Amino acid sequence: MKMNKYILTILSVFLAVNVFAQSKQQIREGNRDYKDGDFEHAEEQYRRAIQDDPASLRGTYNLGNAIYEQGRYEEAVKHYSSAEAIAKDGKTKSDALYNLGNAYLAQQNLEESINAYKQALKINPKDMATKYNLAYALQQMKMQQQQQQEQQQQQQEGEQSEDQEEQDQQQQQEQEQQEQQEEQEQQQQQQNQSEGEEEKEQNEESEEQPQPQDMSKEEAMKILDIMENEDQKVQEKLRKGDKRRSKSDKDW
Repeated sequence: MKMNKYILTILSVFLAVNVFAQSKQQIREGNRDYKDGDFEHAEEQYRRAIQDDPASLRGTYNLGNAIYEQGRYEEAVKHYSSAEAIAKDGKTKSDALYNLGNAYLAQQNLEESINAYKQALKINPKDMATKYNLAYALQQMKMQQQQQQEQQQQQQEGEQSEDQEEQDQQQQQEQEQQEQQEEQEQQQQQQNQSEGEEEKEQNEESEEQPQPQDMSKEEAMKILDIMENEDQKVQEKLRKGDKRRSKSDKDW
């Protein structure tokens, strides 16, 4: 039993070493492909290395790089995060955080990018590349905030302009309605006035009587003289008539 147990232990160690060696070989092949720019084939090699050794820090880290170079930034974030979590030394951890920040930055996820760069600088404060990228991300964040403020301001101005335009249209409609109403009232008033004048003219025509005409003073004196002469003639006729009757009475 002891002999068999010892043999099994040796076999386990041998297999582990063999798997580890095979994983390292696949990583080396992947690195050659990565340098040649064949990122797809490099990705395949790194995945095989991880299958043989799931705890392979180098395989996980390099797989993130190969995927990043293919523009699959969201997937790269997962592998960089895994590499940072299993990294033991500060250099590898800060490098993983730096690449993690780059993957977030490529997605315009500025807040997460800034946080990753800050964590990397806590581990390695002298890393100039991380400082530069952090400054760039902060600048992009500021510009993004300014753009958002401008967009909000333009949206508010647009809403105010729409409200003002709506108010102007409403006022114009009310003014047009008022002018139309005043015009109708004026037309009705003119119509009533016209009807009243026609009725007045009809009444005046039905009740029309001759009116005395104005005369001059000379015309009035002539008329008085004529009347006076006519009156004298009447009186004279009356006197003559009385004499005839008295003469006749006396003769009879």
